[in-house]
Amino acid sequence: MNSYESDKLLGEYLLFHYGSAAEIAPPPGVEYALDYAVRCVTECVGALPTGARALDLGCAVGRSTFELARLGATATGIDFSHRFIDAAETIRRDGTFGYYRADEGALTTRLVARRPDVDPARVSFEVGDAMALRDDLGDFDVVLAANLIDRLAAPARFLVRVPSLVKPGGQLVITSPYTWLAEFTPWTKWLGGFERHDLRVATLDGLRAVLDPHFDLVAVKDLPFLIREHARKFQLSIAQASIWRRHDGD
Repeated sequence: MNSYESDKLLGEYLLFHYGSAAEIAPPPGVEYALDYAVRCVTECVGALPTGARALDLGCAVGRSTFELARLGATATGIDFSHRFIDAAETIRRDGTFGYYRADEGALTTRLVARRPDVDPARVSFEVGDAMALRDDLGDFDVVLAANLIDRLAAPARFLVRVPSLVKPGGQLVITSPYTWLAEFTPWTKWLGGFERHDLRVATLDGLRAVLDPHFDLVAVKDLPFLIREHARKFQLSIAQASIWRRHDGD
């Protein structure tokens, strides 16, 4: 079974997206890495026009999608995982979703993910493949792809589609810790993290090679994030966020 359909990953991601500091109980000194799904929007997305449309690709359990709607957009979240989308849609529709936090061994604590103070009518979720998106999605004022590209089998193929999804003058935000693994992406498809002709190729170089003809790179910044596995094991990662603006009239 795909690990992203498991109870374990579902609980971890619900806690990652919706958990309070008290529920996550991080080790002292790493509180700055909490609320990643919120910060992907608040720290990376600029002001949106009236009536804006937003797309959250690889939305997982949906917190960033709600945050995009909080900016005034009509927001669509798409993820490959049926379990993640089912949870996100339940939160949108019902306002809450119960789940279990892993504590130690078989010990767990029941928690409840709660919908942010956002009009649920402005949010929709659907299952989809980022490399094979439906043709009638249309275009958007902002597209967010958080922690997605290093989990795609062919990330360059995804990036080739991206310009058609972003309106002229619109925003594209890509965040990733660039954890390239052959189990997700064949090494021949990596965007970076290797040497070519004795030169080091970083993932940002690979992004620019595909996106530069259509986008201006506006800013690059670090976004740390913390995922709790259980009470005494946490993953601390530092994503790089690249923020792009679509060329006008291109």
